[in-house]
Amino acid sequence: MYVAVKGGERAIDAAHAWLDRSRRGPVDQPVLDTAQIRDQMGLAVTRVMAEGSLYDPDLAALAIKQACGDLIEAIFLIRAYRTTLPRFGASIPIDTAAMRLKRRVSATFKDAPGGQILGPTFDYTHRLLDFRLMADGELPTEPLAEGGETESAATPHVLSFLNRDGLIEDAAPDETPPADLTREPMELPADRTLRLQALARGDEGFLLGLAYSTQRGYARNHAFVGELRIGMVAVEMDIPELGFAIEIGEIEVTECETVNQFKGSRSEPAQFTRGYGLTFGQTERKALAMALVDRALRWEELGEEDQGAPAQDQEFVLSHCDNIQATGFLEHIKLPHYVDFQAELELVRRLRAGLSDQDEDAA
Repeated sequence: MYVAVKGGERAIDAAHAWLDRSRRGPVDQPVLDTAQIRDQMGLAVTRVMAEGSLYDPDLAALAIKQACGDLIEAIFLIRAYRTTLPRFGASIPIDTAAMRLKRRVSATFKDAPGGQILGPTFDYTHRLLDFRLMADGELPTEPLAEGGETESAATPHVLSFLNRDGLIEDAAPDETPPADLTREPMELPADRTLRLQALARGDEGFLLGLAYSTQRGYARNHAFVGELRIGMVAVEMDIPELGFAIEIGEIEVTECETVNQFKGSRSEPAQFTRGYGLTFGQTERKALAMALVDRALRWEELGEEDQGAPAQDQEFVLSHCDNIQATGFLEHIKLPHYVDFQAELELVRRLRAGLSDQDEDAA
């Protein structure tokens, strides 16, 4: 057994060296710099930050490079690094109404106060390969039509106008301090603040599938995008010695609020209800999927009937949306299970031998 262990260590070292060579690629090509990844692969960087629960574009770019572009592996690296960081305090809730917008659209009101800002998006592009990117390396840049991010004053949320008229459920903030999923294990049933934390760092593909299922009838979740906005928000922190909050930085976030149909219940009048998603960076598919799943999980508190849909089962959703937990449990079966398998193999042989003996006795 000792010889096998030593041999395994040499094989692992050789695998690591092979991985390093594969990551580098042909030596006649320039090395891919982390700054290039950060600045030119921004959507991959923001996904790693969002699901890794750490806002640091440089570290996310490093993780993507180290993981050879495997985003789940990069998320794993960021999560692991995050556990080593000290925590000095907690910021106060960000004010998304004061967001410096670079994209803001509403599918419910054409003439939303503050206007529609299309921003950088694939929504209106033709899904055709642009071979100019291969031939020329880059496209000529054109000046932004309206100066890029808005510098205007606070832009009100679209749903606030429905709220003003009493046509949508009130979104009064809960003053109860939320639990912290990164410091305490999740207990079920989980309240909405804890569910939103889990969804915010959940796997985009898993949430996308669940959100799609709600649209196809598995939860009766017909939604409109009340507003989707992307931009920079200030992060502020209360300083006890000063007696007031100071700005410690800015982060980019995507916020999505959905308007969902609701016929009312015995205790609630007919009105619209909400779904909510908020994630780091420009991650609008994730934020939209998060909002749809959030609304599906609220069936009980809204007095609706359980349709038995996967997206309504919080134990199913919250226990399986984390791609790092899923990856760890899935990929551990690649590791040696020699003893376990040999035990089961011996059991199968004994069972087969017993059946053979019974056949001989019958004959």
